[in-house]
Amino acid sequence: MPAISYQAVSKAYPSPRSSQKSFLALDRVSLDIERGEFFGLLGPNGAGKTTMISILAGLTRATSGSVSVLGSDVVSDYAQARRKLGVVPQELVFDPFFSVREALRFQSGYFGIANNDAWIDELLHSLGLADKAHANTRQLSGGMKRRMLVAQALVHKPPVIVLDEPTAGVDVELRQTLWKFIARLNREGHTVLLTTHYLEEAEALCGRIAMLKSGRVVALDSTSELLKSASSNVLCFKLDAELPPALADKARVTGRIVQFPAHDAREIETYLTAVREAGLKAQDVEIRKADLEDVFVQVMARHHDSVAGVA
Repeated sequence: MPAISYQAVSKAYPSPRSSQKSFLALDRVSLDIERGEFFGLLGPNGAGKTTMISILAGLTRATSGSVSVLGSDVVSDYAQARRKLGVVPQELVFDPFFSVREALRFQSGYFGIANNDAWIDELLHSLGLADKAHANTRQLSGGMKRRMLVAQALVHKPPVIVLDEPTAGVDVELRQTLWKFIARLNREGHTVLLTTHYLEEAEALCGRIAMLKSGRVVALDSTSELLKSASSNVLCFKLDAELPPALADKARVTGRIVQFPAHDAREIETYLTAVREAGLKAQDVEIRKADLEDVFVQVMARHHDSVAGVA
C-alpha cells in the first residue's frame, strides 16, 4: 500500500469569462509515493504542485480521479486521511492569541491527543524553539513562525509529512536545522513529500523526483537516473559583458555566470573559441558534472518544445 497515491487526478477551475474554457490545473496525474520515501515534487510556478497538495490535504476537491493517504481516501475517509498527514504550508498561518506551547497543545487536541508535552518538548528543542515556548506567536520573527508551522504539522506524529516550500525566504541556520530533523524522521520511517524551488535541496534529500509542467507529470524517476539523463558535462565561466545572441540562445545565463551544456572536449573548445572571437574574456572557467538544475531546465525545455510542436 503506497503512502500517497494519485490516480488519474484532474482539477479544472472555471474561467472568469464564460466564453472561455475552464483552466486545467492538473491533467490526469497518476503517481504513487511509497512508504518511507523522501520524494520531491518539482515544477515552475503554476505547474500544479500546490493544487496537488491542496487536494491531498482536503482543502480542495479534484474534478476527477482519486487520492489516498495510506489507503484512506481523502474525500470519503477524510478524517483518517488527515490524521495520517502533517502538512507544512507555504503561507505563515498562526493564531496570534496563544504562546507557542499553547498553540501546539491545541493542535494536539484537534487530533484527540492529550498529555503530549514530552513530544512537544522534543519538537521545540529539535526546531530551535525551546527558548520561545512561552512567547506569544505574534512576537516571533518570520523564521521562527516558519519553525512553528513545522512543529504544528508534526505535533500529532503523522506517518506522512508534506513540506510545501518549507525553506522559502528563510536563513541558512533554519534550513540546516529543519533538514537535519526531517532527515531523522525519514530514517525512522516517516514518508516525506517535498516541493521546493531550491533544487540543490531536492538533489541532496530526495531519492525519487517527479517534475510537473502545465499540470502534467513530465518526468518521474530516481534522482540518480534523472542526473544520468542530463548532458554529461557543463561548461561554466563568468563574463563582464553580454554574449552575442547566437551564443546566448544556447546558454543559461545568471548574472555574470554563463553555463553551456557540453558533451565532449571538442564542444567545450568550440564554445570557448566563439567567446574569444566575440572579443570577450571568460573568467573562472570550470567543467562540472550536470546537476538537478540542469536536468530540470532540459526537461522543461523538451516539454515546451513538444507542446509548441503540437500547436
